[in-house]
Amino acid sequence: MLRAIAPLPLLAVSGCGDDTGNGAANAAQPRSSLSPSSASSSAAPSPAVSATARAAAQPEVSNAPAVTDAVALTFHGDGSPALANALLGEAEKSGARLTVLAVGQWLANYPQMAERVLNGGHELGNHTEHHLNIDSMSVDQAYTEIELCAQRLEHLTGSRGRWFRQSQGQHASAPVRAAATRAGYQTLLSYDLDPVDYRNPGSSTIVRNVLGSVRGGDVVSMHLGHPQTVTALPQILNSLRQRGLRAVTASELFPTVAAGSTPAPGSTSQPS
Repeated sequence: MLRAIAPLPLLAVSGCGDDTGNGAANAAQPRSSLSPSSASSSAAPSPAVSATARAAAQPEVSNAPAVTDAVALTFHGDGSPALANALLGEAEKSGARLTVLAVGQWLANYPQMAERVLNGGHELGNHTEHHLNIDSMSVDQAYTEIELCAQRLEHLTGSRGRWFRQSQGQHASAPVRAAATRAGYQTLLSYDLDPVDYRNPGSSTIVRNVLGSVRGGDVVSMHLGHPQTVTALPQILNSLRQRGLRAVTASELFPTVAAGSTPAPGSTSQPS
């Protein structure tokens, strides 16, 4: 059962946009090397982390090169619960397990979706509280965006989730990585294939954008709340299966990566 959630303070930043992928509406985002953008000159230094944690953690993961028979379909968690339920249902018909990176305010509006995701055998993670341009924020503002969503997940499920993905960008800057570490997320979950489904290019285009580029070990970035994505998913899953590929959670794709969900020393997380 879901835990009752206490009111949480909100960051005083207005507006919320969708992901800002760089690909054209009819083409998947090109694959790129995993090179985070440069840090802001005003960034605070990263909090101290133990040598063990540093050794185990990677700044980001976006693909598992050694894996040949699995892909992680990850979803921005926002939008209509009816569409989310429809998409999760299609995944479950095929035995697929997804990773949903939830926007905190989505869970504030529809707290039942946390239980729905987990009860379907899927994975729930942190995609910031308001889905703003986190790279434009100070390190303290970025931390607040991550921490508020982490607290909301913890209130609802008893866990902050294993993964954090930054909002409105493929790769996280150094200040955002520091903020995520402070909130307990040692490794950020990026992606290496973006079919730009949030632009609603048509279900056949979404299918083509995924299947034309996907390979074992990929992390695919997709979105709840879009009817065309719901329509595209069964064909995507069927074609993956015909190619001998399984749709698994990010934790199944990266079983040994230290992602973490416990606040690091110095975190200001408040217990429920």
